Amino acid sequence: MSALYQRQRAFQILLLLPALLLLFTLTVYPLVDVIYHSFYDYDYIKGTKRFIGLENYHKLLGNRFFLRSVQNTVVFSVVATAAEVLLGLGLALLLGWPFRGRRYVIPLMIFPMMISTMVVSAIWRAWFHYDFGFLNFVLRSLGLGGVRWLFDPDLALFSIVLVDVWQWTPLAFLILLAGLQSIPQELYEAARVDGASGVSLFRHITLPLIRSHLLLATLLRTVDTFKLFDKVYALTGGGPGLATETISMHIYREGFKFFNLGAASAASVVMIGVVGALAAIYAWQILRRQAQ
Repeated sequence: MSALYQRQRAFQILLLLPALLLLFTLTVYPLVDVIYHSFYDYDYIKGTKRFIGLENYHKLLGNRFFLRSVQNTVVFSVVATAAEVLLGLGLALLLGWPFRGRRYVIPLMIFPMMISTMVVSAIWRAWFHYDFGFLNFVLRSLGLGGVRWLFDPDLALFSIVLVDVWQWTPLAFLILLAGLQSIPQELYEAARVDGASGVSLFRHITLPLIRSHLLLATLLRTVDTFKLFDKVYALTGGGPGLATETISMHIYREGFKFFNLGAASAASVVMIGVVGALAAIYAWQILRRQAQ
């Protein structure tokens, strides 16, 4: 029996080896490597590197470009995540009940997130065009003036928020719709018999029972918006000025344009730390909820 158990354990480990190898190659090794590089100063002309400890991290605190990228990233992440989760919740409540044509409406709702981000960016770049864009055409049809969506420093970041909300609200919608459909209808029926209003049903039944789904949708969108790069790269390139410079864009510039590998690695570690902290908070909330 012992020999059979050992063979089974060896077979199970053998099955896990490809996944473990992939995890190490694509996650563990790059993470360790970027942490290692963050402690060095690289000179590409001489082809040398010098250990400088925490100096790269210290310089980040005084780097106004990095600090502005942090500010933009936080603003983008908070606004986009809040809008997507709230809109997703509203759509889930609106479309969560059976109605005629529901099977056609929901696939249309999730269509934007099935499109490549670069294609989405190309579509919205055309819509944002000042002279010929769809959005300014609508505004002018209503008697309003055109808006420089991507060229106004005060609007550029929120224009990218609009693109992200259009593309990724469907993800929050699907997560929250699944949560709503998992709630037993008997709870609502019993509460209605007791005279509960619609607001009371939502506050005392719906919200508590979809709390984990709300946390999941918030975590996924927060992490994804915090590492925003592709939309900024395709729509504004970080401009005008530093109006849409995000942490990922700052890392790209430092590492691949200025070849300042140490500073780029330090900024990457900071971003990984923030994302890891958000994931840890979510895991703690889930474990605490399960323990209750």
